[in-house]
Amino acid sequence: MTASLVTLDYPSGPAGAVRAGGFDVPLAAAGEALGVPLPAQVFDVITRWDELDAAVHEVATALTAGRLRSVARPVGAFGALTPLRYPRKLVCAGANYPRHLAEMGVSYERKAGERPFFFLKPPSTTLVGPGATSPMPEGCENLDWEIELAVVIGRRARHISAADALDVVAGYAVAVDLSARDLLMRPDTIFKFDFLAGKAQDGSCPLGPELVPARYVPDPQALTMRLSVNGQVKQDATTEDMIFSIAEQIAGASDYVTLEPGDVILTGTPHGVGFPRGDRLRVGDEVRAEIDGLGALVFTITEPAGAVSA
Repeated sequence: MTASLVTLDYPSGPAGAVRAGGFDVPLAAAGEALGVPLPAQVFDVITRWDELDAAVHEVATALTAGRLRSVARPVGAFGALTPLRYPRKLVCAGANYPRHLAEMGVSYERKAGERPFFFLKPPSTTLVGPGATSPMPEGCENLDWEIELAVVIGRRARHISAADALDVVAGYAVAVDLSARDLLMRPDTIFKFDFLAGKAQDGSCPLGPELVPARYVPDPQALTMRLSVNGQVKQDATTEDMIFSIAEQIAGASDYVTLEPGDVILTGTPHGVGFPRGDRLRVGDEVRAEIDGLGALVFTITEPAGAVSA
């Protein structure tokens, strides 16, 4: 059996649900039916993951067995949003696949004691869900795709060892780090790169369509990843190819910041990005990113969002 957590756009407003056996059941309704009270939102479940992991599994088991159907609906009955609204921190690993570095013209050999490289995206404005749209950044002429495995933290961690790091993982999801290459690179400035302009634009982190608990992902370092644009495959790789493993990234990030339940780590992108080949995303393009066992995330690039005032 496999199951996941999703956030659906119900008529009463966004709420979390357990997905299993082709059905979605609201968290709160399922908990009430089984006598295992569950919060209505996925984020609130994740912040109590040690306590509620077993309860989510109980709901999924009941739903798969045909119970709870009176309060469940078939998958697709309601629109889906990004499953985790919204993590406290969105930590992104860079330069973590050797073939990606090679295609970017970077010669690399890992050295003893070397640490992963991270940057941040603001969660509340960058995250979008399945079926949503990501606006082209204003002034961007070279928007690129980067499929990534997203790791959702379920337990507070600080200075954790790599040996223990996977124990703090609540689950996994598909993510895309949209990168405005021309805005990222600033060779005329003292810092050479502008990560706010290049990596943190509104809508630059599609994530979803669901969050799969770690108990249903036997080996997160053996997942096939594929990204296509308008049906043409651009990236096709496996998480096995990482330079720094998922455990090493969690451990490394926890040395810099306290990881909290609900935080998300994007674990880097494999080869196949557009920049080295002069390829890029354009307004109207449909992007499909999928990871085996975690679902397919589909979204569309739209015109720049324009000005907004309070």
